[in-house]
Amino acid sequence: MSFVQLQVISSYSLLQSTTSIEELVVKAKERGYRAIALTDHNVLYGMVDFYKMCKKHQIKPILGLTLDVGGVVNNEETYSIILLAKNARGYESLMALSSEKMLLTENEWLTIEHISQYSQNLIAITPGEKGETESFLLQDEKKSAAKVVGKWQAAFPKQQFYLGIQLHQKLKVIQDAVNELANETGTLTVALQDIRYIDAADDFSTTVLRAINKGEVLSNQQEAEEGEYYLPESNEVEKLFKDNGLEQAAQQTNEVAKMIDADISLHQQLLPKFPLPKDTVTTEFLKEQCLKGLTLRVVQPDERYTKRLEYELAVIQKMGFEDYFLIVWDVMAYAHKVKIVTGAGRGSAAGSLVAYLLEITDVDPIEYNLLFERFLNEERYTMPDIDLDFPDNRREEILHYVKNKYGQNHVAQIATFGTLAAKMALKDVARVFGLSPSEANVWSKAIPKILGITLEKAYKESVTLRKLVEENDKNKLLFKTAKRIEGLPRHISTHAAGIVISDNPLTQYVPLQKGGGEILLTQYPMGNVEEIGLLKMDFLGLKNLTIIDNTLKLVQRETGKRLDLLTIPMQDQETLQLFRQADMVGIFQFESTGIKNVLRRLEPSSIEDIAAVNALYRPGPMEQIDTFIKRKKGVLPIEYPHESLSEILAVTYGVMVYQEQVMQVAAKMGGYTLGQADILRRAIGKKQKSIIDKERHHFISGANQLGYTKEVAMQVYDYIERFANYGFNRSHAVAYSFIAYQMAYLKAHYPNAFFVALLNSALNSSAKMKEYIIEAKKRKIKVIPPNINTSFSGFTLTENNILFGFNSIKGLRRDMIVEMIQNRKSDGKYLGLIDFLKRLDKKWLKPEYIKPLIYAGAFDQFDYSRGALLASVDGIVQSIKMSGNNIDLFELLKPKYEFAPDLTLEEKLETEEQYLGTYLSGHPTEKYDQLRQWKQVEYTSELTIGKTSRIIGMVKNVHKIRTKKGESMAFVTISDTSGDCSLTLFPTKYRQFIDFLNNGTILYVSGKVDSKREDTPQMIVGQMENVEKVMDSYTTKKCFIRILDVQNTNETLEKMKKIMMKAKGNIPVVLYYVQTNKKIVLAEENWIHDTPELIEQLEELLGKENVVIKNS
Repeated sequence: MSFVQLQVISSYSLLQSTTSIEELVVKAKERGYRAIALTDHNVLYGMVDFYKMCKKHQIKPILGLTLDVGGVVNNEETYSIILLAKNARGYESLMALSSEKMLLTENEWLTIEHISQYSQNLIAITPGEKGETESFLLQDEKKSAAKVVGKWQAAFPKQQFYLGIQLHQKLKVIQDAVNELANETGTLTVALQDIRYIDAADDFSTTVLRAINKGEVLSNQQEAEEGEYYLPESNEVEKLFKDNGLEQAAQQTNEVAKMIDADISLHQQLLPKFPLPKDTVTTEFLKEQCLKGLTLRVVQPDERYTKRLEYELAVIQKMGFEDYFLIVWDVMAYAHKVKIVTGAGRGSAAGSLVAYLLEITDVDPIEYNLLFERFLNEERYTMPDIDLDFPDNRREEILHYVKNKYGQNHVAQIATFGTLAAKMALKDVARVFGLSPSEANVWSKAIPKILGITLEKAYKESVTLRKLVEENDKNKLLFKTAKRIEGLPRHISTHAAGIVISDNPLTQYVPLQKGGGEILLTQYPMGNVEEIGLLKMDFLGLKNLTIIDNTLKLVQRETGKRLDLLTIPMQDQETLQLFRQADMVGIFQFESTGIKNVLRRLEPSSIEDIAAVNALYRPGPMEQIDTFIKRKKGVLPIEYPHESLSEILAVTYGVMVYQEQVMQVAAKMGGYTLGQADILRRAIGKKQKSIIDKERHHFISGANQLGYTKEVAMQVYDYIERFANYGFNRSHAVAYSFIAYQMAYLKAHYPNAFFVALLNSALNSSAKMKEYIIEAKKRKIKVIPPNINTSFSGFTLTENNILFGFNSIKGLRRDMIVEMIQNRKSDGKYLGLIDFLKRLDKKWLKPEYIKPLIYAGAFDQFDYSRGALLASVDGIVQSIKMSGNNIDLFELLKPKYEFAPDLTLEEKLETEEQYLGTYLSGHPTEKYDQLRQWKQVEYTSELTIGKTSRIIGMVKNVHKIRTKKGESMAFVTISDTSGDCSLTLFPTKYRQFIDFLNNGTILYVSGKVDSKREDTPQMIVGQMENVEKVMDSYTTKKCFIRILDVQNTNETLEKMKKIMMKAKGNIPVVLYYVQTNKKIVLAEENWIHDTPELIEQLEELLGKENVVIKNS
């Protein structure tokens, strides 16, 4: 006989148990169990993982649930009942019951009558501590307990209802009463242990976990000796029950396990059917839609298109995915019908001509040489995966369309679990230990800022953390407890993209619960949903598509033009120039400093170059960037592993960039089908050595048959193996580069509309908003303060100026904003501050609600200054409150504006930054923007840690201190239009630059950025100068270039011009032709600024001795 644990919860009873699924099964195996149940509280979150883990370790899984049910006798309370699935239908019953429970409101509950409908395939056991029967027995109400048992007996078939009996301290007192009740009612007893954690020592961690859940502070922060609710050795349990006269109850656990044979069906094909009119054949309908698309999307389609379409349709039909394509087609057709902007494509789906013709993607796979087999391979059966991108503010519309089309119970979003990561675990335990937020923050700050770091690794790497832990016993226990709960699931949330669709009600395959809105949520996460075989689709909300959508709407409103981004020229020079100049602020996937450096060096001349940069700028492929650039620019010759591969690799200058190139090379030289080549690509990508070695022989043999030598074949295979591991999905790179190109096109041709849309996308990020405003100003786009009569919630375009919206004013409530705008719409423009306040609801008549509007400049259009309005607002509010709706009293108390001086420029700038997050009244450093451009001076918001940079800023504050040696040094705060920077002047530099350190002085500073504190960069000062002196000296410079006779060629001069065009400035350029002894001063549009990069490139081209910059 082997004891079976029939009452076990895991960490998926959220914040109730420290037991992970893997730990439970592994320890159960080690401790002698041949079967074990999982009975989490109301949910089945971990059931698939539990089932798989049991199968892996050859333990029988018993699928169960501890369910809250309304009382049978005391129907004003809920009690628990353990339900075990007898068979596969029983598992479906568990899913249905768990779903129904989790979809109830807080004041609703399931009843025994409801559960009885599912009882045929379930086993029920009273749970002990939280059971209704046990509750009555503990109160010595035996009749009520018997009545409860009678009801449950009637609800379940014979020998499918049991009385659980336990030996835990709380329930030992009713052990005899349970046996007596069992005899009286003819009910079998079964032994339970109520397993909540693995080891007795886990009791304290579990107590802490439950305190986290309840938001409680533990009064006793001492580790108990041991707990009762652990998983003991199997033979230890048998002996325990035998010693207490309960051998029969212990044996009954084995009998219950024998009754159970419940499996979870995995890897099913559960693709739903697309609803079509009666007698319509799916295959024919799909082909019909594709042929319509061919006519609409391809001008004069040739044989390449017709053959490819026939091939793709044949594969789709063979693999049974016709309905899938129609479901996706239908979703996209709806999006286009209601004018929802959609992405050009995502992932390998962009390689499908069928997807292109159905308007699922917008990249022509024939034109861009994309491979269908990278997406769908008949030689490797996998579900197709078409991810769809929509504007993030319209994704919900798509979800609701799908829900309405297929039905509420047939569509759900997919769950994901937030876990107790290192910092969160520490913070939570600290709170339970009674630490204040500031004390907890000390612990949090001791964790190194490394993505995904564990507490164990943090302890090794952080001296601060080690000192903190070792400080006292309480800290040691805190850290030990945090380590024990680290990684456990903390909460369930909704996956950002995933949804499932099913022909049958989803609860036949997956348990559900409430989601964030009307659409249900699976209890299983993405991986489990896919393992079951349900159709998973990703609907992603992209902020960048929202920006595109809003820009297009603004362009149409302002110009009357209805732009179609699918018809814009793909060789538009103004657009490509933005990429060449790395003018990428606001451009999807190209905003990082690193990728912008690559763009500057490469100078892309086509969408192919842009896609290649997108693919190359990743760990691994980065090592090929230099070669790629030098080959494009002709510095290095373009070389191929073999000349026959030039057609495949020419587009990337002989560098293997894309996974599709790996496949094409394998097909061209190794004789592979593209399907076989895809398998090779996957093996190399996953570093599956046995397959890679096997395929080497396949490749060499195939190459020999095609006439290649063994030596050549081996060299090419080595090349494939070396670079294929880093190859990127070309279909994805091209499709996402389309989005970037479209955004750049809008930025180049409709910058005002683009920046309005961009700013509205950054309402929750003051740092991004500052960056975008600076970029707009660089383009001479005026950004003006909010206006009480013309502003709306977000940024708007007015007379080609960007007008601040009310939502960007810190301290203004959203509901107040709505009322302000509605009042203006219904009753006309406001006549001034008094009129505005008179029309405002009384609840908003508080100076703290009004002053942010004044500071932001919303009343600047009227006759009174900000200073006067601020001095008057308290009195005006008071008068309006006192007079109420009495006109005569208001006239009597009529408030007057107080005389007060206006705010100084410094005060305006300070309060604008406080309330708007940026400066609008004109920062004193703006007059030096030309110098900023000449000298490549960065804004404070652009500074990068570890880099030596130059900035121009106005001194705001000087804080002098003395070092331990008694020497003076200073911390100086300076500001520019983008924000503040903290300068550190150590004693030597302080003595050198002390005369500059006066508030209001504008300085030119260079130094190394040491760190950032709360987004404010900290710079160690190297050099400092008054900006006016720099300006004066800079404008006296000239650049002298000597042109030797051998250099006086069109090719050399053209190269020189290109180099100079990249660094336009105000330094005149004088050319001296040696052969003719002639000097020419170039026109002003060819003047330069002396960046190190420019000088280096000119010297490389013309010789170091032939390029001189000096004061004239």
